[in-house]
Amino acid sequence: MCGRFTITLEPAFFQQELDLGRVPSEWTPRYNAAPGQNIPVVRDSGTRDVAMLRWGLVPHWAKDLSIGYKMINARAETLREKPSFRNAFKQRRCLVLADGFYEWQKPAARGAPKAPYRFILEGGEPFTFAGLWESWTSPEGEAVESCTIITCPPNELVGEVHNRMPVILDKDGCWGWLEELPADDLQVMLSPYPAEKMAAYPVGQRVNNPRFDDEKCIHPLDV
Repeated sequence: MCGRFTITLEPAFFQQELDLGRVPSEWTPRYNAAPGQNIPVVRDSGTRDVAMLRWGLVPHWAKDLSIGYKMINARAETLREKPSFRNAFKQRRCLVLADGFYEWQKPAARGAPKAPYRFILEGGEPFTFAGLWESWTSPEGEAVESCTIITCPPNELVGEVHNRMPVILDKDGCWGWLEELPADDLQVMLSPYPAEKMAAYPVGQRVNNPRFDDEKCIHPLDV
């Protein structure tokens, strides 16, 4: 599961590093992005423009927005089978912009809190998560665009902390995810990112609360 992530680098840096198109003015650095919030997403490999979509996929048939909190992630192994994701996998893929994510390790001692870790690329550069997006219209006629982050089995580094990880696509491989490719070719992209190209460090319990969204969330924990 990927339930929190970071977008701490400036939008202009993302734009330069990933050769993005237009970026929205409401996109600002985030240190503790959480479900239900708007996050930066790219859906078109031609323009590479960035849009802000609600995190938590809301299928077109949903009765209300609350279902999105159950669909913040989509398992790579079952995308083509699940009714909530299979059409989006065929037609509505996206890239979620990020520069890190959090996972929580179960404690060894009974009753102790889970220990949060932040995972980044080794050089600290920006990257993307493979994602899917949908458009939903509320009973009042309001259009809501939402997205989910695809997860896969962990690599060796993430596996020490958690049993799932988000699918990471770096700047050299991300744009293929948005191309019209055979399903089997797309499925191959949904694999664990190499552990040797990543780094991790423990952070404090501050990230447990989505109301906290500042630089303190990413400070390494003194151990």
